[in-house]
Amino acid sequence: MFMLCRRLPSLARTATTTTTFLCKSMEPTVTATATSSFGVGSSRLAALAQQLRGYKPPPSSSFDEAEELQTDQETAGKVVSQVGFQESMIAPVSKDPERFRPKRAAVLICIFEGDDGDLRVILTKRSSRLSTHSGEVSLPGGKADEGDKDDGMTATREAEEEIGLDPSLVDVVTSLEPFLSKHLLRVIPVIGILRDKTKFNPIPNPAEVEAVFDAPLEMFLKDENRRSEEREWMGEKYLIHYFDYRTGDKDYMIWGLTAGILIRAASVTYQRPPAFIEQSPKFKYPKLVEKHTCMPK
Repeated sequence: MFMLCRRLPSLARTATTTTTFLCKSMEPTVTATATSSFGVGSSRLAALAQQLRGYKPPPSSSFDEAEELQTDQETAGKVVSQVGFQESMIAPVSKDPERFRPKRAAVLICIFEGDDGDLRVILTKRSSRLSTHSGEVSLPGGKADEGDKDDGMTATREAEEEIGLDPSLVDVVTSLEPFLSKHLLRVIPVIGILRDKTKFNPIPNPAEVEAVFDAPLEMFLKDENRRSEEREWMGEKYLIHYFDYRTGDKDYMIWGLTAGILIRAASVTYQRPPAFIEQSPKFKYPKLVEKHTCMPK
C-alpha cells in the first residue's frame, strides 16, 4: 500500500496482499513507449509488456441509422436519468442531443511486480473534499486536455498530478475498450508497466487524493471478498461488483466503474475470464455513444 509520503519496510503478507509501500474521432489511442529497462523481475515484466502490446481493443463503429435509438425527449430523458444525471438536467440534454456526446477521459492501470512476485496495481482513495465520488477508490486519471497527444499522455499526466508518478517511469503498453461513466465521461483505460517500483515515492495531491495504495491485480478475477448488486438499465439487468480489500489496518471497497475496469484489465493480463458471472448490461446504445463503449457498472 502507498500512503504517507515516506518509504517503509515491506510488511508481512496478509491473506490476499503484500504491502509494498506506504505514502499519504473516438477511437482509443495510445502510444506505447519503448521498453528500455526494468527493475527486479525484469524478464517477467518485459514478457508482460510484450504480451499486452499485442492486445487490440475492438474497433469503434457507429450503429446504422436504423439501429440507433431516437434522440427525442422521452428516449434521451430515460437514458440520462438511468446513467446518473440529476433530474433537473434531463430536459436540457434531451432537447440538445449534442450535449449527450460523452467527454473523453483516461485512467492509468499501472502494474508492477510485488515483493512476492505477484502483479499489483496502483489505486487511490479520492479526497473526501471532492464534489464527486468523494472518498471512493479510483484509478489515477482524469479528463483529456487539448494538448494531450493521446490517451496514454492523458493518463500519465493525470497520474503525475494526482500522486507524483513520473511518466518516465511508466511504459504505456496498450489501452482497453472505453467505459462510459454515470456522469457521461467516456473513460479509456490505459495499461502501463512500472519499470522500477523503488523509484516511485508517492506524493498525493491533497486536493484530490487522500491515500495511495496497491492491490493484487489477480484479485479482480477471484470470487473471494466479492459481492454484487443487480440493477436494471433500459430494461436489461446487470451486476455492479464490489471488492472488499484490507491492507495493513485500512479497509477499502473497490466497486462500480473502477471494479469493472479492473476486472477487464485482469482478464486481459492473465488471459482468462473471472471466476464469477460478470453480467454487463446489454442494450442498444444512444446516438453519439459508440458501440463498443462499456456502460457503467
